[in-house]
Amino acid sequence: MSVSLDVSPELLQRAEAGQVDDAEFVACVRDSLPYAWKVFSSVVTDLNAGTAPFADNETPPPSEVERGQLLRALASDSIRGGLERHFGVKLAFQNCHRVAAFRPSAVDSDEYRAFISPRNQLLNQSPELRDC
Repeated sequence: MSVSLDVSPELLQRAEAGQVDDAEFVACVRDSLPYAWKVFSSVVTDLNAGTAPFADNETPPPSEVERGQLLRALASDSIRGGLERHFGVKLAFQNCHRVAAFRPSAVDSDEYRAFISPRNQLLNQSPELRDC
């Protein structure tokens, strides 16, 4: 069985006793999902280096283990929200591997609406991705 995060006994104890702050939570995500963290960090770095409304990663993960990290991170509202707060972006996701980071000001943009549209989801499919 696969779990989303590797939670230390100390962090679990703090969670059981009350709230855990974002920094502790994000550190747990970073340490538990290193490939996903690398992808998020990369797209945010690319976004911050330019002026485009978003930056994305279209490189498929090297294995199902890494693909699983992306899926676990982006399928969890708390993980995704923690990452968005940490990086100061809105994350969008397609095709089991295409991750984009949008500037918060671009969330109501044509580019964002196009990226998350059913049309673009369909257009970004390929036979090799059908099993993901």
